Amino acid sequence: MSVGSERAGRPAQPGPIRSGPGLPASARQREVLLDAMAARPGSAPHVEQLHWCWYGPLDTRRFLAAWQSVYDREAVLRAAFAPYGARGGPRVVVHRRVVPQLARHPYGSADRQTLLAGERRRGFDPTRPGLLRIALLDEQPGPAGPKRVILTYHHAMLDGRSVRLLVRAFLRAYLAEGAPVGGERRPDVRDHLRWLAGQDRGPARAFWSRAAPPAGSATLPPGGGGGAGVRTTVRLAPYEASLLRDWTAEQGVTESTALQAAWALQLRRAVPEGGPVPVAFDMAVSGRGIPLDGASRLPGPLRGPLPVSVEVDPEGPFAGLLADLADRAFDLSAYEWVSTGQVRAWSGRTPAGPSAGTLLSFDPPPPPADTDPLEEDLAAQGMRMTGPETVHASGAHAISLTAHHDREGGLVLTAVQDRTRRADAREAVHRTARLLRRFPTTDRRLTTVAETLRLLGPWPPPRQPPPGTAEPAGLVVLRRAARPGAGAVVLVPPPGGPAGRIAAPARVHGWDGQLAELDAALDTAGCVAALRPVLAAGEPLVLGCHAPGAGLAHEIARRVAAFGWPEPVVVVAADTESLSRALAAAFR
Repeated sequence: MSVGSERAGRPAQPGPIRSGPGLPASARQREVLLDAMAARPGSAPHVEQLHWCWYGPLDTRRFLAAWQSVYDREAVLRAAFAPYGARGGPRVVVHRRVVPQLARHPYGSADRQTLLAGERRRGFDPTRPGLLRIALLDEQPGPAGPKRVILTYHHAMLDGRSVRLLVRAFLRAYLAEGAPVGGERRPDVRDHLRWLAGQDRGPARAFWSRAAPPAGSATLPPGGGGGAGVRTTVRLAPYEASLLRDWTAEQGVTESTALQAAWALQLRRAVPEGGPVPVAFDMAVSGRGIPLDGASRLPGPLRGPLPVSVEVDPEGPFAGLLADLADRAFDLSAYEWVSTGQVRAWSGRTPAGPSAGTLLSFDPPPPPADTDPLEEDLAAQGMRMTGPETVHASGAHAISLTAHHDREGGLVLTAVQDRTRRADAREAVHRTARLLRRFPTTDRRLTTVAETLRLLGPWPPPRQPPPGTAEPAGLVVLRRAARPGAGAVVLVPPPGGPAGRIAAPARVHGWDGQLAELDAALDTAGCVAALRPVLAAGEPLVLGCHAPGAGLAHEIARRVAAFGWPEPVVVVAADTESLSRALAAAFR
């Protein structure tokens, strides 16, 4: 199979050469790629950034040499997904050499926020190695002025902790005048993929079949709806964050548990009926609490979401809610390597169904500035850098809420609303901050959940319509497969044509796979999103159409192949009977 590769000495994009077949992508990587495949142009889901200000001299040649040494040492920076993947889906290939991409922006050519947004919107081609880009922005005129360093990366290959590890490796190489520091890292991303492939899924399947959120769980906080892409930040002052930290320590829980409790209360508030109600949200886990030597410092796509479900009873004690959430976090820590798609499949749900509506993350605090030897070594050479800031990615969740401590000791809450749903990220993050400020004033041993809910206003609240959801739609199943692996034929109607236009071949001669039809009102991105159940299951896929739908069918096939799945066969015929025969022949 021909895959892309970076030839030594080439400064930018790689050209195709022969390479090995690579390793099957992890379940988590497949789900990230499926999100990206179905994304609208310019939305760039799962694209995240880390940026900081560099003071003092910055030698561009030395800067690039230092990054090159990191690329040479870290296999994950030379990794990509093989185009036109095998039947099982995307495969990860590590290339021999990749040259870092650096874009230099002189003072006055762009402002910081515009550049950050533009770099995110550019997205990535997952089949080209080096899913990390570097940009430098002169923030003041003259060579001695401060520089903004911007790293843009994709969750299909890197997570935030990975990039912070890579930044430290870069700084060590820069201080060494760009010389390599150490040999190639092991374990690397390939070792992690092999470790995942060797796991016994039986215990994880048994755990998640009973721990997955039950159907009908409340998954979105109340609200009137906000705009897609909205980012809202609220900060607890250092003294407020200190009170919360002391209070959680007294309760025997973590600050992350307090954040989850504040969120669970909002989800419960979205259902005004009395009595216990199950609520569910996703919690980001590091993925590094696994028995693989060196996993704690392994750059790769290890971090991911896992569902948390808890029953919230207004009449129960608030202490019980805190304890239940702490127990849930402890129980799932043994299965950090599992993906949400696997959880849904093992719990009897479709692997392509929607995840919990919201995602919570609590990032570890930064190291104290006066204890970092790298900063001391930089200062000795007349250089200084501010603490790196993260621009969190949007993903498959309606609202993503991240908490982290800044260097002054404050607690920063950032909410990102990715889709337009009947939930308001702005109001939700402000309600969360209100609860976290008020928790230290409560006695959890004497306080009920209902009394804590009143911190958000009257309880029970006025009745309102339930929050909306964004269920995958647009794929009409005409006939289910008789057996797994039989494949799927999906009919592509002409754009804008009436539904059911070519649904007549309900029997494809001599074939017992699934037959389905796409909604004619969908564009390419919508069609790919509707095909997610078939792609997630790894079923062979054939697209059938009459001539007016051929353009759309070929566009769908090209987009699927661009993200590492096998390119679907496109069958075009003039009439229904001819199409039926041609589809059967395609599978034979």
